[in-house]
Amino acid sequence: MSDEKLRILVVEDDLSILTGLSMNLRFEGYEVLQAQDGRTGLQKVLDERPDLLVLDIMLPQMNGFEVLEELKRRGNAVPVVVLSAKGVETDRVMGLNLGADDYVVKPFGLQELLARIRAVLRRRVRDDASVRFADTVVDLHAKTVARDAQPVELTAQEFKLLELFVRNPGRTWSRDELLSGAWGYGYEGTARTVDNFVSQLRAKFEPEPDAPRHFVTVRGLGYRFDA
Repeated sequence: MSDEKLRILVVEDDLSILTGLSMNLRFEGYEVLQAQDGRTGLQKVLDERPDLLVLDIMLPQMNGFEVLEELKRRGNAVPVVVLSAKGVETDRVMGLNLGADDYVVKPFGLQELLARIRAVLRRRVRDDASVRFADTVVDLHAKTVARDAQPVELTAQEFKLLELFVRNPGRTWSRDELLSGAWGYGYEGTARTVDNFVSQLRAKFEPEPDAPRHFVTVRGLGYRFDA
């Protein structure tokens, strides 16, 4: 893993909780990002790519369930710990079914929440530390790539697109979904932008870029990654 601090985004509209939790997370050694409404939180997930999201459910503009649904639709696999004043089982099940990794009911004990955050991060480090396809290894945490044991130089944007593909093998993406998922919420690019970057990935990873086996065109729809 990289020596860089893990980054946690806290999306919470209660300023006292946001401030107190952020202070304690920084004390624990994390870098902290903040948002006080769901729409801003969603944009920061897509743009800033945090290592973990702490997400309140009762938020203005977009509630936490809507944020989870949108992240799932975009194929974004950021680990999520949900915070909610609602403790009923149906809400917990809904949050977990939408992709949350853990669910903490308010009022919560700070040490319990910190322990749950550490546990989720440990699980994701084990499960998602690297992805292999053919002769290529993608280290998702160090953000490095090697092909046939030799390092491959990628721009930051190339890596974002590669990461989106390898985290979602077999999924067909439209060009618009790739733009929002890899470039960020509200990015005003074009289909040609995606085509150019896919061509760059093919040139670096395909044995025969003109006959791709991994970064496949799905005619009339977009692109798919096959491991």
